[in-house]
Amino acid sequence: MKISDQKIKVVCFGEVLFDNFPTYSRIGGALLNVSVRLKSLGVDVSMISSVGEDSNGREIIRYLNEEGVNTNGISVTHEFPTGQVNVLLDNMGGASYDIPYPAAWDKIVLNGTHQEIVKDVDVIIFGSLSCREEINRLTLKSIMKHVNYRVFDVNLRGPHYTYEILIDLMKESNLIKFNDDELFEIAEYLGYKNYSMEQVITHLVKVTQTDSICVTKGAFGAVLFTKGIFYYHSGYHIKVLDTVGAGDSFLASVVYKLMNEDDPQEALNYGCAVGALIASSKGANPKLSINKINTFMNSYSN
Repeated sequence: MKISDQKIKVVCFGEVLFDNFPTYSRIGGALLNVSVRLKSLGVDVSMISSVGEDSNGREIIRYLNEEGVNTNGISVTHEFPTGQVNVLLDNMGGASYDIPYPAAWDKIVLNGTHQEIVKDVDVIIFGSLSCREEINRLTLKSIMKHVNYRVFDVNLRGPHYTYEILIDLMKESNLIKFNDDELFEIAEYLGYKNYSMEQVITHLVKVTQTDSICVTKGAFGAVLFTKGIFYYHSGYHIKVLDTVGAGDSFLASVVYKLMNEDDPQEALNYGCAVGALIASSKGANPKLSINKINTFMNSYSN
């Protein structure tokens, strides 16, 4: 099904928050980042989450509305504050995170608006971090049973996950995205220590019965396994400013291309290009036009 033939609708379920860097703060959250990037690519996107009844919550909703993301599924609570995450960057631009609990996005309580949003949605994208809270897991399971295609973004932020919950969510998913460290951590838990990446991926496909697995490898690109075939991209060489949000935009771009029924290799190439452009910029959601992406990719093909 091509977007040009029929408008594909996507819902993103998960955290919306402020990323607090040492000298500045930016709106973020993995699934918020995914939603904003999808919208910038022309996809019809709704966000399901929760914010506090505070200035940060109002700012997040205002920002998403300006970006064109449907915010009807974001509830407001006076019991918990809007989420904030403390981000530290190393000398290579790599990020580590301190994620306080609980925050408003930990309390996404099912309501009629959520059910209305998902009744005609084609794709749901969700992450492991927002599933650290049972309330969210119950809400997610209730709504995603109405959606045919489910994308699981694995973000292993210790101590905010258990392997049992991760495996359960993988079994509910059609496409699972890891980074390489996350893939091998899960592999070791399942007893696949010292296996190659390809062996781990094929084992996980059997265990979870998922359709596709995608693994990012930082500066070394990414791997996509779908319909029994491996696709590879070795990455684009850029100067990294910070890696925050790069994997989120990568995932959004791959999903966007696959929804268009583009060739999986093209989808992977596109995702790696967008991820590289984000990593070479400040913050998780810099403005990025389709023309800029295409120009960047063309500069590597000449």
